[in-house]
Amino acid sequence: MADDRYAFMVEWYEEMAARTRTFQFFYFSGSKSIEMFDIKTRKMFLKTNLASCNIGLQDLYIGASINILGRQLKIVDFGDDFTKRKLVNKLEKTLGYIKPDVCDKLGDVIEAITDRGLLIAKMRLCKMDQNDASTFYDEHKGKSFLSDLLSYVTQGPVIVFELVGENAISRWRELIGPTDPSKARAEASTSLRARFGTDVTHNGFHGSDSPASAAREIEFFFPSSGRNTLPNCVCGAGSTCCIIKPHAIKAGIAGKIINAINDAGYKINTIQQFDLEKANVEEFYEVYKGVLHEYPGMVNELCSGPVMAMEISGRGSDNISEAFRETCGPMDPEIARHLRPRTLRALFGLTKVQNAVHCTDLPEDAPLEVEYFFKILDR
Repeated sequence: MADDRYAFMVEWYEEMAARTRTFQFFYFSGSKSIEMFDIKTRKMFLKTNLASCNIGLQDLYIGASINILGRQLKIVDFGDDFTKRKLVNKLEKTLGYIKPDVCDKLGDVIEAITDRGLLIAKMRLCKMDQNDASTFYDEHKGKSFLSDLLSYVTQGPVIVFELVGENAISRWRELIGPTDPSKARAEASTSLRARFGTDVTHNGFHGSDSPASAAREIEFFFPSSGRNTLPNCVCGAGSTCCIIKPHAIKAGIAGKIINAINDAGYKINTIQQFDLEKANVEEFYEVYKGVLHEYPGMVNELCSGPVMAMEISGRGSDNISEAFRETCGPMDPEIARHLRPRTLRALFGLTKVQNAVHCTDLPEDAPLEVEYFFKILDR
């Protein structure tokens, strides 16, 4: 196997020194190893094998966050012309979103995205008002269908994605199918609009039509400033927190987990994908420090890649946290498979650390965990 070398520029915020450091980052595709050179000192900073980190070339794109031995690195640019030429089309970005009446099909949509080989780089649920929607659809100003379209996309929340992959723009548009769902059912029966769309207006999905549109639309929903201006839909009372862990997302089973949650009678009020710094995870898991032997592994797992955080409600239980914890099952998937074989951890977990999902343990912690993700980190 050829050991091609790919170069990127990465940044790492060093907490102890309260400074951002810039490195040249080399990835060797054959040996799955990396080297990092400190730009300022011009010295080798790190050299290691990534086999245990489960990081591949598909995870390396501009804007991505990767965790290398506890360091959260952000890729900010290509490092040389060779890498840019080789990867610029393979790592194309596009914006897609699920319109309000199809948000309950999120699990199916994520499964379709995964099966198509596209990577979800960012995801969030948010609500647009008339002004937001008018700004987003400004290119359609003056067209006869605009009023109905604006009413449609503002009737409830939408779920937006930044998708990354080879020819992502055309592949996502092919996946969602023709604008008219009846045409989609005739010509592309497995497309998302064929499966879930109703009519030309209520067609369930949006996809960028060009690189320029993709860049503008991604910036609209995921501003480079990092400050989200569109509100999420946190319920607050009578809800609990669930997190799909990085190993499950990398394994391509996040859609299956979401479908299992819905099939169990729960409602996902809001969802967002986060890349967590180690300090954030240690803060979130502080209650387990010194209590669970698995604490260090739990921290490393939760900052090893993106997580999908959700606020969950439903089933009419007086204690939603306890009910959902029962649905997740015992912390150890092996025990869960023996005692509670239909629980989430029994179905999707691997080990006590890689057990597919985190759920709130105590009812009094539920609002704190929801607030941590959707109010504190979302800022």
